[in-house]
Amino acid sequence: MPSTATVVELTDEERGVLKKRLRATTTPARDVLRARIILLAAQGKRNDQIAPQLGVSASVVSRWRVRFARQGMAGLQDVPRSGRPEQYDEATERRILAKLDEPPPSGWARWNGRLLAKVLGLHARYVWRVLAKHDISLERRRSWCVSTDPEFARKAAEIVGLYLAPPENAVVICVDEKPHIQALERAQGYLRLADGKTLTGFSHEYRRHGTSTLFAALEVATGMVKADHYRRRRRREFLDFMNEVVRDYPADAQLHLILDNLSTHKPKHDRWLARHPNVHLHFTPTHASWLNQIEIWFSLLARGALKGASFRNVRELRAAIDRFITAYLESAAPFEWRAAKVHQKSLNNRCSDLCH
Repeated sequence: MPSTATVVELTDEERGVLKKRLRATTTPARDVLRARIILLAAQGKRNDQIAPQLGVSASVVSRWRVRFARQGMAGLQDVPRSGRPEQYDEATERRILAKLDEPPPSGWARWNGRLLAKVLGLHARYVWRVLAKHDISLERRRSWCVSTDPEFARKAAEIVGLYLAPPENAVVICVDEKPHIQALERAQGYLRLADGKTLTGFSHEYRRHGTSTLFAALEVATGMVKADHYRRRRRREFLDFMNEVVRDYPADAQLHLILDNLSTHKPKHDRWLARHPNVHLHFTPTHASWLNQIEIWFSLLARGALKGASFRNVRELRAAIDRFITAYLESAAPFEWRAAKVHQKSLNNRCSDLCH
């Protein structure tokens, strides 16, 4: 003779809550099942009648019937579980971080997640989780450039001063060259794949068609750029470009030129400067060409007109650069100096401290 099932009685409030769970589309399936069991049990049905109707075993029906009878609605919740015990502790985390200060095994240039896990006998996923927790990327590499110029502070202050507070009625101009720009011919177009998809891009193969050197001058106050193309970047080409720059201004205009320490920029004699007493040269500290704002413009040129482009000859390369300059000058604006501090040790990307 079957045992008597535990009696289930519902209040109006409990019945309303259970029916609401059945109607809600966001109710988890396990809660829907438990609500149906209790509602059917409240109608006086036995466990062996409810089980086949809901597609579960009679023991499942009995379990939730008994728990509801003893604890009410709280009995339909899952009992808190401790979960899987921690496999690693804080000491393991410290081992991982300490190992990064040691050289990698012979044959390896640097650590990676799998190598750390193998050496320490840990799971690679745990190693990666610890590295992510401390914002450590073993693949990311940063570079820096340390200026060894003993007069760094004076030279840097002089140039920053020209940017922020130029002399009255003076024109500050940043000058430099971008040498050996390659005219690369790339196979470009569309590639149809076997699955019917189409990709656009260019082949990794290319042909070289010579190089060109671009001299450029940026007027700091306006953002206007003057540039010209040359085959080489000797002192002769530099002075020829400087003559073009000087001709654009009145003879009595005081021109303050910011240059790097390339030998072609430094006068071996004073004849050219003697002919242009209104021109004053200011050299950036050694290994600190990022202080020259023309480098920012060269970066814009490379991203906007050169990266990934294809040229069949140097003439096409120069034409593309000229088109970029024409388009740039239509909306040219001065760069805004944002560097609050200038250090001798700086990241190569320090030019990002200047924004358009």
